[in-house]
Amino acid sequence: MTLKQLFHGIEFLDWKAFEDVEVKGVTFDSREVGPGFLFVAVQGLQNDGHRYVNEAYKKGAIGAVMEKGKGGANPPLAASPNRNQIVVSSTRKSLALLASRFFSEPSKRLRLIGITGTNGKTTTSFLIHSITEAEGIPTGLIGSIHCRIGEATLPMSHTTPEPVELHRLLSKMVQKKMKAVVMEVSSHALALDRVWGCEFEVAIFTNFTQDHLDFHGTLEEYFQSKMRLFKDRLESTGSAQREGRALLNVDDPCFERIHGETSRSVLTYAIDLPADIKSDQVQMDWKGVSFTTRTPEGDFPVTSQLVGRHNIYNILAAVGTGLLMGCSISSIQKGIEKVTHVPGRFEKVDEGQGFGVIVDYAHTEDALFRLLSTAATLKKRRLITVFGCGGDRDRSKRPSMGRVAAEWSDVVFLTSDNPRTEDPLTILSDIEKGLLQVQGKQLRMQAFWTLPDRREAIERAIAMAGPGDLVVVAGKGHEDYQIIGNERRHFDDREVCREMIRKRLVKTRVAGL
Repeated sequence: MTLKQLFHGIEFLDWKAFEDVEVKGVTFDSREVGPGFLFVAVQGLQNDGHRYVNEAYKKGAIGAVMEKGKGGANPPLAASPNRNQIVVSSTRKSLALLASRFFSEPSKRLRLIGITGTNGKTTTSFLIHSITEAEGIPTGLIGSIHCRIGEATLPMSHTTPEPVELHRLLSKMVQKKMKAVVMEVSSHALALDRVWGCEFEVAIFTNFTQDHLDFHGTLEEYFQSKMRLFKDRLESTGSAQREGRALLNVDDPCFERIHGETSRSVLTYAIDLPADIKSDQVQMDWKGVSFTTRTPEGDFPVTSQLVGRHNIYNILAAVGTGLLMGCSISSIQKGIEKVTHVPGRFEKVDEGQGFGVIVDYAHTEDALFRLLSTAATLKKRRLITVFGCGGDRDRSKRPSMGRVAAEWSDVVFLTSDNPRTEDPLTILSDIEKGLLQVQGKQLRMQAFWTLPDRREAIERAIAMAGPGDLVVVAGKGHEDYQIIGNERRHFDDREVCREMIRKRLVKTRVAGL
């Protein structure tokens, strides 16, 4: 593809191109530049890509796309053959459009399903993927755990990839004959225009609670980032049959705002309030949930091995998506039943011990509340909670997460999550403030310990557990690493829990000899 072909239909402010050269790649990372690449200078969170334009040219870039008024401390060389320069109003939006064009606009050949919200995105995506596959619609999946293309799974570095990687994955899905893709669309991705140019057939809003204020600054900015999916990323072709649909959770306090600000038609779901899709005759236990689903297409029973009230919301969102995608009731039921668990989401660790162990990704106040309030209904004796908070991230949620743990747990072990470059003891002190705020009131919590070493905290919690107890290890879920300083070390809560359970079982057997 030539430079002119790549830019066909894409707006620019200034064009200083001397040759219509072949473009062999598009990137915003100067480290990835090779001969024939087009370098797009993006203002990052820490570095400005405009500072690396000359470096890109030296590595063989045939051109650079820059933002008006930006040149950084290292301005580009004068335009000359093979050093083409294009100036645009937004390099982020241009990057998304250029990446799409370079990979032959794969998103236009797929039915896009986007999920946003603070919690529930991953589980909802797994359920929808299972439903559409049961219907016979080959579907790709992009999310925080992995990317799935047919039988292949690929690791992910971001919940929603940067544009070049996103369209590379979508292109692979088209090549593998996928017809649809369900993706988690994070607030970061929306704020940074990673999905600019993608048009979604279905956009789902799960819920909205505090998170990522280290990035967005305020709750309002966080909310407005998510609103982008419903304002300008829903499909519109002028045809009623092809207009994107919004699927919204009526029980969430933000429902009215989202409903009022989207111009597309809306389908609703809820547990408590009136909605298009409702749950009725709900039964919940340690084995899962079952209920009757009330829908515009009729009522039908649903059974799932996923545990807890919060998963009823995820299931209802998946049911609504299945209906919007034209799936049969039978496919919806089969797809839901087939999802027996989601990695790191209320994931059971069972080695035959006489107490329960759960690993979960909950890392916000609301997610921890949903997790622990569910766990409290399932435990027969004590609820023992192990959790921490990430470093270099939103500090304001730490005390509130401490309060939730104190209100629902019998015993709490505060420990490190991903401390990153923050002092772990400072993070734990912030969480402790929330615990101490509720001390002296009528609480379930009997005691708490502060142990910065996560392995030690898990070991102590499992060593303490007795028959009927339930140990919940929260915060990291599916992650198989821990970031301490700038070092990324292997650490998987599930592996450590399994190791400590086996260690305890061996000690018990030896003691009984």
